[in-house]
Amino acid sequence: MTIELHVEGMSCQHCVAAVTSAIREHDAAAQVQVDLATGRVLVESAQPVDALKAAIDEAGYTVTSVR
Repeated sequence: MTIELHVEGMSCQHCVAAVTSAIREHDAAAQVQVDLATGRVLVESAQPVDALKAAIDEAGYTVTSVR
């Protein structure tokens, strides 16, 4: 399943790496695409949305919406 998340707080490539790593800690096979300019994170994963949101929150970023 592909999920589109909007994430606040990302400002650099380190942030992109941190969000990607947080997601992959919960699903090593997840496909993650981050658009830093828009804050959009596309995730293809079998994990529940709440688990992905929690992982991003734990990394210090805020999920503002999910599609």
